[in-house]
Amino acid sequence: MSRKKVTILDIQKRKQNNIPITMLTAYDFTAAILVDQADIDIILVGDSLGMVMLGYSGTTQVTMDEMIHHCKAVARGTTAAFLVGDMPFMSYQADVAEAVRNAGRFLKEAGMDCVKVEGGREIADTVRAIVRAGIPVMGHIGLTPQTVSQLGGYRIQGKTAASAQALLQDALALQEAGCFSLVLEAVPAPVATYISQQLTIATIGIGAGVGCDGQVLVYHDMLGLYDRLQPRFVKEYGPIGEKIVTAVQTYADEVRRREFPAEEHTYPMNEAEEVAFLAAVAGR
Repeated sequence: MSRKKVTILDIQKRKQNNIPITMLTAYDFTAAILVDQADIDIILVGDSLGMVMLGYSGTTQVTMDEMIHHCKAVARGTTAAFLVGDMPFMSYQADVAEAVRNAGRFLKEAGMDCVKVEGGREIADTVRAIVRAGIPVMGHIGLTPQTVSQLGGYRIQGKTAASAQALLQDALALQEAGCFSLVLEAVPAPVATYISQQLTIATIGIGAGVGCDGQVLVYHDMLGLYDRLQPRFVKEYGPIGEKIVTAVQTYADEVRRREFPAEEHTYPMNEAEEVAFLAAVAGR
């Protein structure tokens, strides 16, 4: 029996009823099918695809067209999960009108249900404008990969009383601006728990402890498919990467030994057809 489409109302109800929200990234059609079949509540097409799919050194190189391309593929493979499109670097920071237009592309062209933006109080006006245009927005504070150079690298945010208080003010500002949910990344667990308790909107943690309303991980990280960056908060649920390497090595070895393809993997001719074929080529 197929499940119903997850909506913002469902996410809000999970928050109200203290039911943990599940969120995972996906970047292509096949991954989307698998994640959706696993009954994940929210699929994020994150700009982390720049690293795990496109081989960039970070997320800032990802373009709008690349995001739209991958979002379309994920939308085609999803039937029930709520879909979040990550707005890439400089698609919403420079101009509010441009931000609204770019956000609209995620819904109109790419089939997403909402967009996600990074930043706190400084982008509240932009969030407000996007929401006013009828586009749901998920916020993202704490460690924000698009501004990682400004943060001094991949560092925990909110470790001091002052910085934790600043995160709380950012969260409240984004909620007031109209965000329906908020990602908290690389934030000390007590801080993330307190922020979650102060908000009426759902929080999704990544490296922020169990006190958030939900959790998110990168598909490639939790399956062991990407090992160039391994944050402390990642749990590997299956060494699929190792299994893929082993499978490919086995295939290559069998090809070199002429063990593959075996008879059951080939298309035979009946004896009469084979005789006729050999006679025809012999008489050329």
